[in-house]
Formats: sequence, structure tokens, C-alpha cells
Amino acid sequence: MLNFQGWVGYKRFSFLFWDWFWPSMLKGKRVIVTGASTGIGEQMAYHLARMGAHVLVTARTEAKLQKVNGKLSTHTCMLMALRTQTQALFELARLWGLDMLILNHVGKSYFSYFDGDVRHIQKLLDINFLSYVAMTVSALPMLKQSGGSIVVVSSMAGKVGFPFTVPYSATKFALDGFFSSLRQEFSIQNVNVSITLCILSFIDTGKIRTAWPEECALEIIKGGALRQREVYYKYTLTKIPLLLRDWAAELLDYLVRQHYRVERPPAA
Repeated sequence: MLNFQGWVGYKRFSFLFWDWFWPSMLKGKRVIVTGASTGIGEQMAYHLARMGAHVLVTARTEAKLQKVNGKLSTHTCMLMALRTQTQALFELARLWGLDMLILNHVGKSYFSYFDGDVRHIQKLLDINFLSYVAMTVSALPMLKQSGGSIVVVSSMAGKVGFPFTVPYSATKFALDGFFSSLRQEFSIQNVNVSITLCILSFIDTGKIRTAWPEECALEIIKGGALRQREVYYKYTLTKIPLLLRDWAAELLDYLVRQHYRVERPPAA
């Protein structure tokens, strides 16, 4: 069920050199993946298992996590923990250390005009942002000891203003601000912990072909292992709009509005 594609190596061009990724980079690494019961998070758990990592997976729905656990039950390299509370999770993690924290969970929001619901934004901030901060704080002592990595799964909605995603976009912009600033402080303090921000294009994991979440999950893992500053998936759907944002912001706004072709407000 979990067939591993037999590639021997992976290289990505950087400005001055080639970065190589090998699955063996993750062998024996201790990794926490949040939001791992479905979609990209689930696929990351499978990839990491094949690579020989020891993984703790979390999600808010234990039944879905049990399904993932069942698929991975034959992989002895997996160390599974069905935990929903941050404190309990990191108490367990402290017993065996931590090399990589992948923050991937996300709260549900609506796709519609902003309706003025401040409580919804507060709830979404708790899930999409403040819990990321809390888990980072809990993980930092272990990551500093191991010289580990923090991988933050974000979105184009955290870099560009899109209509109908106001609450969700606010939380993703907050992630960029917090982790980009924290990266600067780590550099000043000579803290050997990398931060990788993953900028994903809009992906409906429930409707698109299943290969896309698998491919996206692998790109996220590669970026974390190579300690890259940012990961863009898919590259042309994310990097080009960001270039337009910096050089022709009004044009990008116009193109975004044209893409939605709005004639009347979408249903809430």
C-alpha cells in the first residue's frame, strides 16, 4: 500500500550551488507532524516512515489517526502517539528527543465575504497561529539540543491578499510575521535551529488527484531536511505571483479579481 518511489537522490538549484536531498537524511530522525490524519499531513507521515524516521503524529480526530496508524502498522520505524494536547505530546517527545517539528494543522473557515464575525477570527487564530507558537515554544529546548528544524506549512493566502479568505488569510500572515522574525533572532543569537516556511498554492486535497498531496508532502519534507528558508509549491503558481506582488501589486490584485469572476456575493 505504501510503495516508495525508488529515486536515489534529489537536487535543487540554488544561486551558488546544488542542494542535494537523500531519503537517508531522515533515517532515525525524530519528527512530530501535526494535522496528520488527512491530506498533506497524512502523506508526510507515510513519506517519513518510508525514509526510516521516528514519527509522532497528531490530529484533532482520533478515529482518522487510527486509520493512518493502521496503514503504518507494519513500519516498525514509526513511533505513533495519538495525542491532542500539546503538553502531553511534548512530555512524550522529551523521552526520545526531537529533530524536526512540522506544523501543518489548520482550522476550518468559510469562503465568502467577511461577515464581521470577530469570534471566528479569534478561534481561527487560536488554531492556525497561537497553537503553532505554543508548540514551537515547547519544542525549542529539544530542537536547540539537536540542532533541529521547524517546518511551518503556510499558504499563498499568507503572502497575498485574496478575496473571501479574510479570517484564514489573517492567520497565515501572522505565521509569516512570527516565524520570519524568530528566524532573525535565531541568527543573531547563533541558535542552530532552522525555520522553513512552506508557501502552498490553493490545493483541494479532497477533489484533486491523490498524487498532488503526495508530491506536495515530499517537497515540504525536502525543504525541511535541506533547511531551506522557504518552499514554494507549486513553484510557478506561488513564486510568480509573489514577484508580481513586489513589482506590480495593482496588476496582481486585478488578476486575482479576474480569476474569481465575481458577479454576486458567494453563498456563506
